Amino acid sequence: MSLRPVKRLIKSKPTLEGAGVHLRRAFGFGNTTDFDPFLLLDDFRNDVPQDYLAGFPWHPHRGIETITYVLAGTVEHGDSMGNHGAIAAGDVQWMTAGRGIIHQEM
Repeated sequence: MSLRPVKRLIKSKPTLEGAGVHLRRAFGFGNTTDFDPFLLLDDFRNDVPQDYLAGFPWHPHRGIETITYVLAGTVEHGDSMGNHGAIAAGDVQWMTAGRGIIHQEM
């Protein structure tokens, strides 16, 4: 394993995703070379339920892996492979999209 130095600190930016979920994106906009192999990092922390309850309806991924780490509460997940369940505080979900998958998080 090689270590890399911290090149700069980045302030996350507010954005909307999914069905209007308010979140903060630390990176995933512009040039992401410094974060390779990662493509984006989102923080969904929010105390206002209407800002996140609509969730992320069915959407596709291909050729990537997504990692979900839940700090508090639960996230309901389902996918086109027939997998479904709740991811609770302290849980990690690692999804490999491979040639393609459709999933939702609510």
